Amino acid sequence: MTLYGLYYKRSKTMKELKILLIEDDTIEVMKLNRAIKKLEMSHQLIEARNGEEALKILKEDKNLPDIIFLDLNMPKINGIEFLRILKTDEVLRFLPTIILTTSNNQKDMLECYQVGIAGYILKPLKYDDYVYKIGKTLDYWSENELIKII
Repeated sequence: MTLYGLYYKRSKTMKELKILLIEDDTIEVMKLNRAIKKLEMSHQLIEARNGEEALKILKEDKNLPDIIFLDLNMPKINGIEFLRILKTDEVLRFLPTIILTTSNNQKDMLECYQVGIAGYILKPLKYDDYVYKIGKTLDYWSENELIKII
């Protein structure tokens, strides 16, 4: 039984998502992978260490991700710079992008929403709280009708 099993049963109609995680911290990448496994979800996770690497993946891959999890504090191209680039692209701007960060800075949050994010998730300190937030988020996007961009 999953962590959520106590609260509700996961729908059998949920879509498997292709998720692009843009995160430079190896521990955070491992944590998300572990959370998805603990939740018994079968989503595909693609990893990019920074915005530059993510843009390369997005431009080269014909099968775009369903959603993007984006950290704000990264080398080369930070999260907000990446968002600005993403939102100017005629195809990529439609990809739902969710900030997954430790920054509770109101200025960062406001700027991200102004650029056009789909959500802003603060990484909690407790692992079980993290798993819960990730599970709720992925459940929502698994049920949400997504635009497939060709």
